[in-house]
Amino acid sequence: MKHPEFPPPHTPFFLRNGHADTLFAKTLQSAPPSYRRELLPDSTGQAQVAYDFIDGTRADAPLMVLFHGLEGSSRSHYAVEMMKAVQEKGWHGVVAHFRSCGGVESTAPVFYHSGDSREIGFMLDTLAARYPKIYAAGISLGGNALAKYLGEQGSRAVPAAAAVISAPVDLAAAGSRFDRGSTRLIYTRYFLNSLIPKAKATGFNTGRLKTCKTLADFDDAFTAPLHGFADHHDYYRRASSKPLLPEVAAPLLLLNAVNDPFLPPAALPSAQDVSRSVTLLQPPTGGHVGFVGRDTGGLNIRWLPQTVLRYFEQFE
Repeated sequence: MKHPEFPPPHTPFFLRNGHADTLFAKTLQSAPPSYRRELLPDSTGQAQVAYDFIDGTRADAPLMVLFHGLEGSSRSHYAVEMMKAVQEKGWHGVVAHFRSCGGVESTAPVFYHSGDSREIGFMLDTLAARYPKIYAAGISLGGNALAKYLGEQGSRAVPAAAAVISAPVDLAAAGSRFDRGSTRLIYTRYFLNSLIPKAKATGFNTGRLKTCKTLADFDDAFTAPLHGFADHHDYYRRASSKPLLPEVAAPLLLLNAVNDPFLPPAALPSAQDVSRSVTLLQPPTGGHVGFVGRDTGGLNIRWLPQTVLRYFEQFE
């Protein structure tokens, strides 16, 4: 979808393949900012999670909170660039980590997953006790969980505005794409190599974890039974945010590249799938949280933070 105020990235021709854009973006990451880390309770009260803060130049500046993607952290390329852009504006910023992420071992009886809107809400309430104005952005898994929270809460949602980027809003469609073909070959083992050791450390279903070959296998063996879902089909259906998008009341920028290798174009939301509070932005290129662009300084990944912050500036 075209929006004159949000022009698409100037993607070089050799990165117009979604896989190429996704993977190349990681090579353009700069050094992370100097975060101030706090360990705070999670929503179960049985574990601590990491909040990595950037302090603004004014006490009354808004806070931008970022919820990362699967196995992401404050050192992920998108988080680094987003927090640096926030820092340049003089705003407060924080990357709120899900359980077991950011180098902090989880001691909770549950893990984290795409539909954990309860944890999103708890984190936002925790931050709202300190900051009077909050903008929220969610990336991929974190984006789906944030969108689900916004739909469930409606006008009660904490953020003054939000952005959801490269989110698998239809988890069943994303799962079918993810566990077959080139997407499976390129990404599945990367994620499983990180997820399975963490899952084994919980002692839950460790025998079944040894046989996981796909993310659906992992969700059947671990995510679904641990969190009260019947199987991965039930999990994907109940955790998807797309059915809740008509209930979103807070201003929301919903950004998905059409060539995202994690979500089929047919599953992208249309104007009929969302409330009037939702702005759909669907550039033809960008891959999965790639959005590599070119300007006079060469290739960079600044288009994403620039676009998100431009959207939030409307609500200042």
